[in-house]
Amino acid sequence: MENKELQFPDEWEHLTFIQTRLDQALGEAKESVSRLDRQYTDARQYMSDARGEIDPHEMFQNELLLKQTDHTGAFAAEMYERLCKLKDSPYFARIDFCEKGSLKPETYYIGRFSFRHGYELLILDWRAPISGMFYDYEIGPAGFDAPSGRVEGSLTKKRQFGIKNGILTYALETSANIQDDVLQKELSHTSSEKMKTIISTIQKEQNRIIRDEETETLIIQGAAGSGKTSIALHRIAFLLYRLKDRLSSKNVTILSPNKVFGDYISNVIPELGEEPIYELSFSELAGIQLEHYVDFESEKDPLEFNDGSYIQRVRFKSSLDFVRLMDIYIEEMPHQIFVPDDVSFGHFKAEKEWITKRFDAYRKHPVKQRLQMTADDICDRFHSENTMQEDLPSASQILKKLTSMLSVKSTLALYKDFYRKAGVPEMLVLPAKSTLEWPDVYPFLYLSAAFEGLNVSRITKHLVIDEMQDYTPIQYAVINLLFPCSKTIIGDFGQSVHPYHLHSLEDIRTVYKAGKFTELKKSYRSTYEIMTFAKCILGTDSLEPVERRGEPPAFYACADEADHLDRLKTAVRHFIEGRSSSLGIITKTNAGASAVFNLLTKEFEVHLLTPESTSFQNGITVTSVRMSKGLEFDEVILPDADSRTYKAEHDKNLLYIACTRAMHRLTLLYTGEISRFAERALENDI
Repeated sequence: MENKELQFPDEWEHLTFIQTRLDQALGEAKESVSRLDRQYTDARQYMSDARGEIDPHEMFQNELLLKQTDHTGAFAAEMYERLCKLKDSPYFARIDFCEKGSLKPETYYIGRFSFRHGYELLILDWRAPISGMFYDYEIGPAGFDAPSGRVEGSLTKKRQFGIKNGILTYALETSANIQDDVLQKELSHTSSEKMKTIISTIQKEQNRIIRDEETETLIIQGAAGSGKTSIALHRIAFLLYRLKDRLSSKNVTILSPNKVFGDYISNVIPELGEEPIYELSFSELAGIQLEHYVDFESEKDPLEFNDGSYIQRVRFKSSLDFVRLMDIYIEEMPHQIFVPDDVSFGHFKAEKEWITKRFDAYRKHPVKQRLQMTADDICDRFHSENTMQEDLPSASQILKKLTSMLSVKSTLALYKDFYRKAGVPEMLVLPAKSTLEWPDVYPFLYLSAAFEGLNVSRITKHLVIDEMQDYTPIQYAVINLLFPCSKTIIGDFGQSVHPYHLHSLEDIRTVYKAGKFTELKKSYRSTYEIMTFAKCILGTDSLEPVERRGEPPAFYACADEADHLDRLKTAVRHFIEGRSSSLGIITKTNAGASAVFNLLTKEFEVHLLTPESTSFQNGITVTSVRMSKGLEFDEVILPDADSRTYKAEHDKNLLYIACTRAMHRLTLLYTGEISRFAERALENDI
């Protein structure tokens, strides 16, 4: 520690100064919280004691005061919590920037939050325009976009710090090489139960994505471990900071694959100083839209069923051509099902030709809404012609008459008609009355949008879609109707878990033609050895492993099932005896995970992660490839990595996903022959 103090005495002195200011601010904030709490309690007590004795106007004023005190108190408590976090680690970087025309540089310290004490701004928020220079420039010419315009100048100093529990653990003069060292230091840590923030190690290419506030729809294709989800969340935090006058946390929604992943990422946004954001799955979203209308089955695990006709139906509905087929039907549908007749009440009459014109005038709206608007027009026309003040029908009576002219009365009947007209009635199977199979849910919603309308979200102003590769074009078509807002769409088509989906990355880009596409090829999660092995599995050269060295993957050929179990238990004991925090035992299917869990649970404390699980925790976790997506473990064991389990072409994606969950150590167990996809790596001497 003495050497560190001698190396950067000015930084130790500055940290002491900041800690003193933080202590003062914490004391003031604590007193403010206590004072507001007392005021709130006293106000409530007064209102309770004086109820019935004070006039309504005074009671109303007291209620307003109570609400204001409550709001102010909540804000004060939030500020106190922020200061506590800053006390632990106030900043992570320093830049000295000399603006063009200035004689000497200004010094800026950058942290998770800004910190102002009195009139002095002591720490900049990492999202501030000036802070962007830390991520984008080395010593030399630099600049940033201020509200008033571009500011040019030069960076004269750039330092990076590690501060934990208020103590300076390291201070480095930053260069590209030093930044790599800091990144390596962060990557070498053990995993945690929640996704961490990456503000101190954001890379230049990541920073460009995070600070992109102009792009309406951003599509990120990112390799396993590229940090794409973390980048998307940091981008949201940045947008909330930059667009605070028109975007708040309640205006952001995340569509995530399951509750476990939602829980895993839930900590990032609050840690960056923003309120938690709303998260739901495609299934939950469908449930909201279809409640009290039709039921639907849960999605079947594509790796655990072998129903040929069901697979055929899944394939048919997963392509971009299927969306085009539905679009053709929807374009023709209104005039196919609504052929109007004259509407007469007494001597008042609206001719069918006139009704058709009014109906066509509202072609941008759903059919039933068009009928309502047409009924209103007929009602207005009758009233304008009613010179004798006669009794006239209401708009609802006219609507009833128009609705009776529909040849199809419900979306479900219309959906059946779609398949008949397409010449493929066998592609629709209802497992029970008014119950849809999962592959029919979003096509049904798409048709319902054209016929009856959907509950469009007016609150959500930015939507994040994670695991983009697992959703079909028809699902995106519905999402675009439900969320007419800006979007960040992230995923990796190398990690597709659905062997029967026919869509591709190009299809998604076709759906979002105006969107901006970016690709992240560098992987930071796994060691060089693990990621190089994963590259061989996938058969690609496009992935770039970070230069963080570690153990090569371990392969164990087992004589039989008993030997396989013994090897598995030995590997688990090795983990328990080591320093790692998390071990993932990843099987191909959920059924396989349950079987392994049952074999281990009597001897070890293990957690089983299933589609019904809601949270992730460190320790020993047994789960399937599908459930492991987005998660990471210090160590991973793959049982049954043999040619019987991972044999089909799509299985290479599953093996790739499982292997890239490992940060530091990867072990593969197999009986018989190892999977041909893993064998590639062995042949390449990985």
